Amino acid sequence: MRIHPSFIRLNILIVFFSVFFINAEAQVVNPSDTTHKTVDSIPTSTDTVLRIKNINPYFTLHVDSSLNYKLEINKDQSKYYWYLRNSPIGLKINKDNGLLTFKADKSFFLSGKLKYDNEYKVAVGVQNLDNPKDKVDTMFSIMFYNTEIIPSKVKPTVSSVLYADEGDTISFKVQCENGSFPIEGITFYANTPMKNFTLVRHCDDEFTWTPPYDFVKETDSGRVKIVLLNFIGSNKFMARDTATVKLIVRDALNYPLAQQDYNLVVKNVSTYIVQLQYTFFQLDKNVKKTKSTRTTFDITGSTTALTGTMLSTSTNDGTKKTGQVLPSVGVSLVPIKEAVAPQKVFDQNQASLIRTSIKRLDYMLRDNVLIGEKDGDIIKKTNKLKEELKQIQIQLIDIPLELTNGMSEEDIKKYFNSPKVNKKYRVKR
Repeated sequence: MRIHPSFIRLNILIVFFSVFFINAEAQVVNPSDTTHKTVDSIPTSTDTVLRIKNINPYFTLHVDSSLNYKLEINKDQSKYYWYLRNSPIGLKINKDNGLLTFKADKSFFLSGKLKYDNEYKVAVGVQNLDNPKDKVDTMFSIMFYNTEIIPSKVKPTVSSVLYADEGDTISFKVQCENGSFPIEGITFYANTPMKNFTLVRHCDDEFTWTPPYDFVKETDSGRVKIVLLNFIGSNKFMARDTATVKLIVRDALNYPLAQQDYNLVVKNVSTYIVQLQYTFFQLDKNVKKTKSTRTTFDITGSTTALTGTMLSTSTNDGTKKTGQVLPSVGVSLVPIKEAVAPQKVFDQNQASLIRTSIKRLDYMLRDNVLIGEKDGDIIKKTNKLKEELKQIQIQLIDIPLELTNGMSEEDIKKYFNSPKVNKKYRVKR
């Protein structure tokens, strides 16, 4: 006899349920049975540690975009408040609900308060209002970018046109106005060879140069020379910006050299004055000696004539004859005087001329003294002293200059400026 398949399946189900109920009854514990073992219950897990559930460690924002991101914790947010530390300008958080907001306005970047491609690290925290120890602190980063490329520019701290004289020091800083990509290096070149200048390699470096006194040549038009200073800044993508400063260097006086020339002329004049003073001393000495000799002859002749006149009136014949002879003796002394001590008219005239020349040179030295640290008329005064010295040397070319042997310069000046000598050579009306 054939058994139907459905009947077989029914019997299997009956057997399965029978076994299940039998096992269930075997596991039932009698409440009055104190010897049974209780089954341990599975503990219910509770989240007690405060944490931020949806913290994003990194934010990237485009300029002129906005950020609205709500932070959540695993507890009742009404009992907690939120705070930020080291946040960039514009980034805020609602202390009650943890809403993080930011409006990346372009003005922040144009003013330099915010920078592109700069990672800002921000500390964020949440704390229980009732329990200060119940808090959590973490950090996230935020960076701003811009698809619009703003070029960086080189900006010297001076105008595009500068004027300077030879010997003046030119000094200024080369700054950079950074755009999307900052300038990383600066290259310098000029349209003319230069020496002893400070090379600019990076932003905020200082350029310093002093044009030498022979920089402007006589062949340069207008006695000026134009120098073009070019500063080329480049970023990491080799994008370049060039700033040019037009420097106009004017021909100027080499004052240190001119002062050396002036000092040399003053020294030569002073030395020549000392030589003239000693020559004057020698001439005046000879004139004085001759005058003393002639005066002696004159006194002797006058005394002899007077004595003869007095003796000629004597009653004694011998004395009377002697008195008649003596006047002729006095007269005979005159030619002897002229032969022995002729008048030093030429020497006296030379002494007067030398004295006048000395006074003139002294006046020229006082009149052409330098005024201030840099006298603008130094060349004019130097040439004036040279010209005056040359004229006097030509005028006195026939007078031999004496050497000041045995006399100091102070002694010569003391004699030259003595009241007696001044009275002697004073101009008389």
